[in-house]
Amino acid sequence: MYSFRLARRSDLAAIVRLLADDELGGAREIVSDPVDARYLSAFAAIEADANQLLAVATDASDRVVGCLQLSFLPGLSRTGMWRGQIESVRVAGDVRGAGLGSAFVEWAIARCVERGCGLVQLTSDKTRTDSIRFYEKLGFAASHEGLKRTL
Repeated sequence: MYSFRLARRSDLAAIVRLLADDELGGAREIVSDPVDARYLSAFAAIEADANQLLAVATDASDRVVGCLQLSFLPGLSRTGMWRGQIESVRVAGDVRGAGLGSAFVEWAIARCVERGCGLVQLTSDKTRTDSIRFYEKLGFAASHEGLKRTL
């Protein structure tokens, strides 16, 4: 029914639409035709970095119905353990509730296991309470306080 694959440059317009498809994303993303050059530049950097993975979920007609970015982070703490960082998880509104999000996150976790990561982490905006409950159901725990600083 759904499949997961690496994103292609041709998927960018659909990915940006997914990122912009809520109150928070609508205020910070730019949906345009053609795709804003900054997204093209970011995609090129992600594609060139072996520790970055931009993925899409597609339906039977190959329509992009989900996206996420997975970063593989080396670290010295925890005896040099690698970790996976999942970000920008989005699922199209018309397919939410069908199990796609859970399957997609589990797919991303499997990529972390393949890469030898010892843990996987993610962040979600505090106002996205439904998303936080979703991640908790998948076994994620709010074990740390996350902080950000806009530059």
